[in-house]
Amino acid sequence: MSEPVHDTLILTRQGRVAILALNRPEAMNAISMRMRAEMRQALEALQADADIGAVVLTGSGDKAFSAGMDLREFAKLSADLPVAEVKRLRQAATDGIATFDKPILAAVNGLAIGGGVELALLCDLVFAADTASFAFGEIKRGLMPGNGGTQRLSRRIGMPRALEMVLTGRTVDAQEALAIGLVEYVVPGPDLLARAVALAEQMAANAPIALRTAKAAIVRGAEMPLQDGLRLEQDLAAFLYTTEDAQEGPRAFLEKRPPVWRGR
Repeated sequence: MSEPVHDTLILTRQGRVAILALNRPEAMNAISMRMRAEMRQALEALQADADIGAVVLTGSGDKAFSAGMDLREFAKLSADLPVAEVKRLRQAATDGIATFDKPILAAVNGLAIGGGVELALLCDLVFAADTASFAFGEIKRGLMPGNGGTQRLSRRIGMPRALEMVLTGRTVDAQEALAIGLVEYVVPGPDLLARAVALAEQMAANAPIALRTAKAAIVRGAEMPLQDGLRLEQDLAAFLYTTEDAQEGPRAFLEKRPPVWRGR
């Protein structure tokens, strides 16, 4: 199938894994309105693509994952907009990743600042190069994280550490990010993408419906009281028993062969 042409992204495929690279290296991969729109378009297409089981999100170049919002563009855009419209634009910025129901991993290859950290927080797992760094610098400009940073960061690393990181605006290096739970893996820079893709491939090799359903159970259940989450799990697990793949998995095991998933 032909790939859509993007100005701000590079989309490549490696087996059942799509690698989506932010591609504005001259601007440290700052997030422009065009990049937001193209990312939503790309993720919608990948979500509907049965040949793709997982996605790795990274940055082009060797300096930055993303320096966050393109402040020059946003300042010009928001100058003539009412507050309600500015709020809508901010909310729309995260819709693509937040609603993506296949596994999506971040491979943070350099600086992640502001909205760049927020992009990583939207992903299911985060790999970081050993030279990567993370900072919410908005407070130093009289601003604050506004695309989910205050909420997702505190849920990920705890309120006290989130308060310290956001209210000082200081930079956290890769090793500290690992220690506080901001990232799951720190690897040498040259190995970053290969390591992230390898884990994504391991996930994508499993039954497609089970993969997406299990992710939904974990993500949605985390927002519920335990008893409600357990009921959700039971309902989703019961649904999977009705799929062809749930019959193929045990059959392949008994026949000592790899399963052939149908995605239905």
